[in-house]
Amino acid sequence: MGIDNLDFEIEIAIKAAKSSGQLLVDSKSKLNNEISTDLRDTKLKADIASENLIKEYISQHSSHPILAEESGKSKDNLGDTYWIVDPLDGTANYNRGIPICCVSIGLVHKMKPVAGVIYDFNNNDLYVGNNIKKIAILNDKKIYVSKINKKKDGILITGLPHNTNYSDEALTNMIKDMKSWKKLRMLGSAAMASCYIACGKADLYKENGVYIWDIIAGAAIIESAGGLAEIFNIQDNHQADVIFSNSKI
Repeated sequence: MGIDNLDFEIEIAIKAAKSSGQLLVDSKSKLNNEISTDLRDTKLKADIASENLIKEYISQHSSHPILAEESGKSKDNLGDTYWIVDPLDGTANYNRGIPICCVSIGLVHKMKPVAGVIYDFNNNDLYVGNNIKKIAILNDKKIYVSKINKKKDGILITGLPHNTNYSDEALTNMIKDMKSWKKLRMLGSAAMASCYIACGKADLYKENGVYIWDIIAGAAIIESAGGLAEIFNIQDNHQADVIFSNSKI
């Protein structure tokens, strides 16, 4: 099957995202506790609780399997059409009270992001993208990417994952590129970065080594808003390199 009833599937994702977002707000005092940490990554009770809620709701209402950040595949063979879930993108921000984090749920068909729902629960902002109808919405209003076409006028969003190349040559090239933009931002949430590209707050987001659950929903929303989402170098561990843009820069 494919995606014949995409609007129905999107409504499922919306309800799951809003329910989990409400949980993350209402129960933060209980959920904001570390269950594991390393030098560059933090896992909270919040990640697990949010994912369990999302998976339970989707499984009850949709026939498509799930690939989720914390628990992996819901079945060995995901097939052509399946959900990709990040229950809390921007965990470190959530943990420290930085209000840039969200719930991210995407639907892919033959590895093409066809739908995306991202719930910025701190601001009660719901981003939705239908990549078949090419409609992107923020809180019931259509959104579009920016019209900026020159780096010197644009805003770049990026990040530095744990495996970033910090060699002299790599850093020199990175700084040279950063200096060509009007402004640079690092948000700590790939999903929120995608939303900012989709609604024209910034013009290009790029990062290497991000996980696909961080960016699949955002890719669908960006393309639905008229932008370009390039995902490449996908690894077996689900990491990938991305360039998301307004398609003009």
